Amino acid sequence: MRLGLVLSEASTGLRRNASMVVSVVLVTFISLTFVGAAILMQMQIGQMKNFWYDRAQVGIYMCTSLSTTDTCTAGEASPEQIESVKAQLESPTLAAFIDKYYFETHEQAYENFQAQFAGNPVAEYVTPEQLNQTYWVNLVNPGDSDVLVEGLSGVAGVESVADQRKYLDQIFSVLNVASYTAIGIAALMLVAAALLIATTIRLSAFSRRKELGIMRLVGASNRFIQTPFILEGVFAALLGSVLAGGATVAIVQYFVQGYLGENLSGFALVGLEDAILVVPILVLIGAALAAASANFAITRYLKV
Repeated sequence: MRLGLVLSEASTGLRRNASMVVSVVLVTFISLTFVGAAILMQMQIGQMKNFWYDRAQVGIYMCTSLSTTDTCTAGEASPEQIESVKAQLESPTLAAFIDKYYFETHEQAYENFQAQFAGNPVAEYVTPEQLNQTYWVNLVNPGDSDVLVEGLSGVAGVESVADQRKYLDQIFSVLNVASYTAIGIAALMLVAAALLIATTIRLSAFSRRKELGIMRLVGASNRFIQTPFILEGVFAALLGSVLAGGATVAIVQYFVQGYLGENLSGFALVGLEDAILVVPILVLIGAALAAASANFAITRYLKV
C-alpha cells in the first residue's frame, strides 16, 4: 500500500468536507477541554487533600460556663481538669500519636474569632468567656484521630473532641461532585464527537462513491480503501486534541497559577507540569476515539 497515495486521498477528503472537519475539530476541542479540566480537578483535589489533611488538627474543646453536655455539669473546666487533659496528651499512651499540641485560652480564641469574622455583626455579640479553651493537636498520622476522640471524649471538663478532617471531607465531597459532573459532560461531548466523526466519514465516502467503485473494480483491498477515511477522522480529532491541550495549559497558566495563585495564597495548586502531563492523554484519547469511530463508520459503509 503506497503511503503517498493514501495521504493524497485523505487530503482530498479533508478539502471536500472542510465544514464537517471544522465541526469535528470544534466538538473534539470542547469535549477534550472538559476532559482535561476534569483530570486537572482530580489532581487539584488530590493535592489539596495531601496538603490540608497533613495540617488537619484535632480540637479538644474544654467546657465553658454555657456548656450543657454531661461532662460539663460543673460548669467551666477547672484548672485541674485542664491539667488532667494535658497529662493525658503527654502520657505514653497518646504521646506516640502526637506530633505537637498547644493550648488556646479564652482570650486567644476571642482574638482569632474577631480576626476571622471582622466586619461581621456576630463578632459584636461574642465575649471571650463564651468561646472554648481548646487544645489543638497535630497528629503524626492524621488517620489516627480516632485514638484521641475515643480516649478523651467523656472526660470531665471536655465538652467535645472534633477532628477537622470531617469538615474537610464535606468540602472535598462537593469538589468531587463538581469533578464528576465535568466528567459526565465530557463523556456526552465525546459521544457527540464520535457520532459526528462517523457521520463525516460516511458523507465523505458517499461523495466519493464512484471512485470507491472503481477502486473495487481494479482490485483495491478494503484496507487500502478504508485507511484514507480513518486518517481524515484522526487528523481532525488530533487538531481538536492539540487545541484542547493548549486550552488546558492556558487555563493553568493564566487562571490557576495567575488569578487563583495571586488571590489564594497558602493553597497547593496544580502547575504547568501537571497540565503538560494531561496534554498527551488528551491527544491519545482524541486519536483513539477518531480511529475507532471512523473505522466503524467506513467498515459499515463498505458492507452496504
